[in-house]
Amino acid sequence: MALSGISRVRRQLPTSPWLFAAPGLLVTGAFVLYPFISTLVNSFTDRRTLIPGRFVGLANFRELLHDDMFWTGLRNSTLYVLGVVPLLVVLPLLLALLVQKNIPGITFFRSAFYTPVVASIVVVGLIWVWLLDDRGLVNAMLETVGVGRVGFLSDQWLLLMSAMAVTVWKGLGYYMIIYLAALGNVPRELHEAAAVDGAGAVRRFLSVTVPAVRSTMVLVGALSSVAAFKVFSEVYLLAGPSGGPAGEDTTLVMLVQRTGTGLTGRVGYASALSVVVFAVTVALMLLVLRADRKEDS
Repeated sequence: MALSGISRVRRQLPTSPWLFAAPGLLVTGAFVLYPFISTLVNSFTDRRTLIPGRFVGLANFRELLHDDMFWTGLRNSTLYVLGVVPLLVVLPLLLALLVQKNIPGITFFRSAFYTPVVASIVVVGLIWVWLLDDRGLVNAMLETVGVGRVGFLSDQWLLLMSAMAVTVWKGLGYYMIIYLAALGNVPRELHEAAAVDGAGAVRRFLSVTVPAVRSTMVLVGALSSVAAFKVFSEVYLLAGPSGGPAGEDTTLVMLVQRTGTGLTGRVGYASALSVVVFAVTVALMLLVLRADRKEDS
């Protein structure tokens, strides 16, 4: 009796791993794989919100090339990457070095720096709108010192830079934690040997710390590049649904949302925009990894 029970369990074992993986596979298929395939298929159709649509081939992608708003969104998303990524690679590392020291009260500062990460982006956006509005706190302080009001939320470029500031401020704590984990694996003997050789703090940072955490810097660069190119909430909350003055601060993801939603939304065209965003983000990650491999070689 016992032997038959053991043999029955053995026959069932090969399927057991799939039973454990089934919930995760179902969730991934329903919320990742199916939407991706659906978007890819829709990008070749003229589908609208309430109309199934028909196959139009590459017509949506050809239309992109002549769409001024597409080029505006691509320009703003690219500028966002160029403005945000270098800061999110360097500043969190410096912040991690600062809070790495075991001194009294440092836990409070670690928590304070991480607080923006767990705060709701909507709440964060509203706070920054109140700060940077024409009648906000920042302009009130500028008027007090005689500078005058600055159109942080009404000027095209100042609005984009203000959104970048929000992204950097909110992301500092997240990437700081990643760097803290990497710095914990740097042997202290390397710093001590460099100090014995007469290297100062800056020299030790460039010759010991940076090479030791270079792979982490590549990871942070890849993650922040993808997040910056797909930015939506910060610009949307500061600029509004219109994308700032005359829509000049619209990003690609904002354009996808604006084009593909509503009762008359152009789902097919928005899907083509989404495919372009996906292709560019993959290209960004491949470029970062390629640059890392070149340095290794």
